[in-house]
Amino acid sequence: MARISKHKFIVVEFYAPWCGHCRNLAPEYEKAASILSKHYPPVILAKVDANEEANKADGIVEYLKKQSGPASAELKSTEDATELIDDKKIVVVGVFQKFSGEDDWPCGQTFQAFDELFVDFKDFNVEALEKFVEESSIPLVTLFNKDPSNHPFVIKFYNSPNHKAMLFANLSGEGIDPLKSKYREVAEQYKQDGIGFLLGDLEASQAAFQYFGVQESQVPLIIIQNNDGKKYLKPNLKADDIAPFVKDYKEGKVSPYVKSEPVPEENNEPVKVVVADTLEDMVFKSGKNVLLEFMPPGVALQEIAVHYEKDASVLIAKLDATVNDIVNESFDVRGYPTIYFRSSSGNITPYEGDRTKEDIINFIEQNKDKTVKQESAKDEL
Repeated sequence: MARISKHKFIVVEFYAPWCGHCRNLAPEYEKAASILSKHYPPVILAKVDANEEANKADGIVEYLKKQSGPASAELKSTEDATELIDDKKIVVVGVFQKFSGEDDWPCGQTFQAFDELFVDFKDFNVEALEKFVEESSIPLVTLFNKDPSNHPFVIKFYNSPNHKAMLFANLSGEGIDPLKSKYREVAEQYKQDGIGFLLGDLEASQAAFQYFGVQESQVPLIIIQNNDGKKYLKPNLKADDIAPFVKDYKEGKVSPYVKSEPVPEENNEPVKVVVADTLEDMVFKSGKNVLLEFMPPGVALQEIAVHYEKDASVLIAKLDATVNDIVNESFDVRGYPTIYFRSSSGNITPYEGDRTKEDIINFIEQNKDKTVKQESAKDEL
């Protein structure tokens, strides 16, 4: 902690590797870290994997050392090389006759503690080298369990541009070996097709289950997530189900899985509850003027709903965006609460005013479509 306290300004991001919002933030966060480190006084941006069992200063210190230290280190002896390889899971070593320009780079070699131990590389240009390091530093099947030494690979897996196949199972349960063997076989088959493969242990995956909206009763299960964020689910699968499911996914034969809370048995409160499975019917097909709030639990529009309780043309609704996927592209939800208004004629307007009762009511009145009865009354006046 003393190392951290030396910095006057420090921003720490706590993230989960599988979180889509975290992955979207990652490249911009890295850019900001680089820019702000040159600011005076320097502002340090650090990040810590919140999935770790303990969020300690060590994680921040490691990140700060990486940010402030040199991009590479010179190895002057075999002892230096041995120490480096013992200390790191993945090491990229360049072998040079002299340090004087790209033309003098004859070869490079990656050491990794999985699959093939050494991978040689001789095509020295920046783009090819980046691609080589990225591909060589991810295992064929990334293991996600409570072993902290695996977490860097989990992060790389989720940050990769590949589609992501994730098999979650009880890795200490009976009958797991055939499942693991078949999964690795399928991973080998599709490793050149832009799909990465992760094997997650049930005990370590509770936060991931909450994020994807799946239950322990569904394991073994496989989820494939594409680059658009769409998810494809196969629950309670057997070893022989893996290959056909991945094949069907590649051929576009699998329907997307949408995370949704159960449809409420009763929906009699002034603020109506919308879930992913009812979004289309309650908002887009209701024929009403709908004010929809995307929020986490605990945020309410109760007073607004009471005001419009006798106006059948207006519906005040809420959707818990932490447990329901928002698949309709009309809504761009980047924070909470987010409020949109959809008029009965289909016009969609984001609400960007103050969160007061009066301001929200004025917003609704300005944007809602008037009913025939309301228009007639207005004309008579």
